[in-house]
Amino acid sequence: MAANCKNPRPKAGAYRRFLSLVLVTLIGVLLLVVLLGTNSVSNFVSQSPNESSVKDLRPRYNYSDYRLIPNLPKQSELSIQLEKLNQLRPRNTDLYPKLAKNHIIIVLYVHNRPQYLKVVVESLSKVVGISETLLIVSHDGYFEEMNKIVEGINFCQVKQIFAPYSPHVFPDSFPGVSPNDCKDKDDAAKKHCVGNPDQYGNHRSPKIVSLKHHWWWMMNTVWDGLKETEGHTGHILFIEEDHFIFPNAYRNLQKLAALKPKLCPDCYAANLAPSDVNSRGENWDCLIAERMGNVGYSFNRTVWRKIHTKAREFCLFDEYNWDITMWATVYPSFGGPVYTLRGPKTSAVHFGKCGLHQGHGEKGVCIDNGAVNIAVEDVDKVVNINSKWEVRFSENQPGYKAGFKGWGGWGDERDRALCLKFAEMHHFTSTDSVLSSDD
Repeated sequence: MAANCKNPRPKAGAYRRFLSLVLVTLIGVLLLVVLLGTNSVSNFVSQSPNESSVKDLRPRYNYSDYRLIPNLPKQSELSIQLEKLNQLRPRNTDLYPKLAKNHIIIVLYVHNRPQYLKVVVESLSKVVGISETLLIVSHDGYFEEMNKIVEGINFCQVKQIFAPYSPHVFPDSFPGVSPNDCKDKDDAAKKHCVGNPDQYGNHRSPKIVSLKHHWWWMMNTVWDGLKETEGHTGHILFIEEDHFIFPNAYRNLQKLAALKPKLCPDCYAANLAPSDVNSRGENWDCLIAERMGNVGYSFNRTVWRKIHTKAREFCLFDEYNWDITMWATVYPSFGGPVYTLRGPKTSAVHFGKCGLHQGHGEKGVCIDNGAVNIAVEDVDKVVNINSKWEVRFSENQPGYKAGFKGWGGWGDERDRALCLKFAEMHHFTSTDSVLSSDD
């Protein structure tokens, strides 16, 4: 019995030591999980739109319920040539060899409305400070007359980029028109055609979907795919071919970008014009913070990173307009109001009288006799932003909000997949989704 009484003691001691070891191990694992979790949360916590770097804001996709095309469409000869053109250095570097230290890059994105483009180029030529910066012109396809107008610009450095996967570059295959594509309200099963209808039963129109494709390709390329912008930490201004730019626009924007961190640290952007395209401003003695408009808007790389993480929201929303997509699904997903800072008087005006895919052709152009009558006053020629002004926040702003289902036109699985492919083309080096270092 004595022997039997002594045997359990070593076993009990070993058991206690084993339990202690397990307990210590569990505590260590729990501490490690907590530390990793803290780092993870700190990396993805909502950051101020004025911070300079957000490397850890990586795109997060879930393809489990989505049949992603494995590669970009097979390129045509024209598509390949356009990609080669995109690698060319900016022109006019002999005239303007150095960019100003705190320059704001200007991106002008265009389709095929040469009469409109002539107007905006003429207005840009009179902008004070334009020679200090780089103008990037993004073309939705290749159109000779548009190209000639841009090649004639001599008032600053100019770089042209051409969307190599524009529907206008693929006349006989996706993303253009394929021979077996469904049309209008075709029933794919009955017609034995290809395509997914939008929420209203309509099949894709290449001319319509090119709007959203071009904007998204341009954004990904400008921010993450060009040598000329890879080191740029400041704002980039985006304008279209039907935006008239006042002489004080560039200097005003520089002032707004400098004031934004101090006067409106929660503002994501700076705008040259009110969100209401019909407004010319209130002429108040204050700055205005309101929803981001689509005329003369600018933001920095930190904001772009935040937008880029919402690629899935952008690409899968059934709406062919990029701006409505942003207002209705991307901005609301940020978790709070998305404000832009602007002055009380506009420095840019939308003058387009018709849609993007009108305004050219044999029947003439959609413009007032080829001329735009926009009065430029003395106050529009000098900086009219006062750094001592307070900021007035616009509440209950009208427009598209979360919950809006979209106007459609973006229901085809191929368009959604191509859009997602644009989001990853400068970020992933392999199928395991490794983010390349770019900041």
